[in-house]
Amino acid sequence: MANIRAGAATDVGKVRRRNEDSALVGTSVFAVADGMGGHAAGDVASRLAVAALERLDEVANPGPLDVRDEIVQANADILAAAVADPTQGGMGTTAAGLCLGLIEGDECWIVFNVGDSRVYRYATGALDQLTVDHVAPEAVTMRRGVITRALGTEPGPRPDLWVRTAVPGERFLVCSDGLPLEVGDDEIAEVLGAVEDPERAAEELVRRAVQAGGRDNVTVVVVDHVA
Repeated sequence: MANIRAGAATDVGKVRRRNEDSALVGTSVFAVADGMGGHAAGDVASRLAVAALERLDEVANPGPLDVRDEIVQANADILAAAVADPTQGGMGTTAAGLCLGLIEGDECWIVFNVGDSRVYRYATGALDQLTVDHVAPEAVTMRRGVITRALGTEPGPRPDLWVRTAVPGERFLVCSDGLPLEVGDDEIAEVLGAVEDPERAAEELVRRAVQAGGRDNVTVVVVDHVA
C-alpha cells in the first residue's frame, strides 16, 4: 500500500459569515466540498457530501465505479435531507478529490470532480490542474462563474472521473475555489515546492488566500505520495 501523508486547513475568509466548506482527510480518500453560496444550508450539503465520500475508506481496493456510486449517494443524501427539512431546500455543494484504489493489480489515483472545486498535481516543480471547472461557457474567462454541475440536484449530476497510475513523489492539492480566486498558480506552486509538511503547506496556502482578500471560504487539502 502506498505511503500517504496528508493535511488540511480551512478559513471562513474576510467576507462570508460562515464557512460552508468541508474537507476530508481519510486513509485512501481526500476531498473538498464547497457549499453553494446563496443556497440554503450549503454547509449541511458539503458535510453530507464528505460523509458519503468517507465511506470509500471502508471499501477494499475501490475503483471508479465505487467512487461514482458514493457521489451518486451523496446527491441522494442531500436531496433527502432537504425533503426532511424544508428550510434546507435548494442546498447544494461542489465536490472534488482523489481516492487511492487498485485497478488490475496496479495502485491508481481516481480523481473526481463535480462543480468548480479543483484537484491539482504538483511534481518536478510543475503545477497541473487535473480537473475541469463546471461553469457556464460565458464565464470561463472570468475568475468566478455560474456553476453548471453540483450535488443536490435532480437529476443528479454526472461526475468527472480520471484514473492515474500512483507514482511515489507526487503531491496533490485539493481546494475550494476560494484559493485560486486569490492566489495564482505560480504562488501555489512556490508554496507546494517550499513547504514539505502537507498540513503546514495547506495552512500556508489558506493564510495567503485570506491575506490576499479572503472573498470566499477557502479550504485546502495537500496529499503526498511519499517515495
